[in-house]
Amino acid sequence: MIPTRDQALDLIRQHNQEASHIHHALAVEAAMRHFAELYHEDPDLWGIVGILHDIDWEETTQTPEKHCHIAPEILREAGVDENIIRAVQSHGYGICTDIEPVTQLEKTLFTIDELTGLIITAGLVRPSKSLADLELKSVKKKWKDKAFARGVNREIIKQGAERMNMPLDDVINETLIALRPVEKLIGM
Repeated sequence: MIPTRDQALDLIRQHNQEASHIHHALAVEAAMRHFAELYHEDPDLWGIVGILHDIDWEETTQTPEKHCHIAPEILREAGVDENIIRAVQSHGYGICTDIEPVTQLEKTLFTIDELTGLIITAGLVRPSKSLADLELKSVKKKWKDKAFARGVNREIIKQGAERMNMPLDDVINETLIALRPVEKLIGM
């Protein structure tokens, strides 16, 4: 089954209580929908994957090597389609899984999962605390500062952009464009 957006939101909320984790799911959803439209793919399906990608996050925070390993059990129990489960697992490639992202959906999720965090953090440190006036050059400046958003794995984002066959600047800019309309929804 491919869950509806409401079903996906209910499922993620059953397994993640922290508002920041729900905000992250919604940010990744927005970015995935945006890229789906760029690639002429199904934005509803891509958005569902974005919502569900970290479904096991709160259950694995103390054991990060298990992230993406509990998710299949949760999603199968809910009757979620195996293609969605594989996409969810592939976003941890090289970190906690050996499931390589091969479809455009998987490659995009792999890339923008980390990137959304960097962009949101860059927006929050601006005087406006907004993405509305955040530009690509400001994000790139923050990118170069290794102390800024230290937890964001920039190498994963660079590898992901290569997998997507899209210049890194374009990936960053498109993700920024995707997040602007939902900044209130994602807790900014």
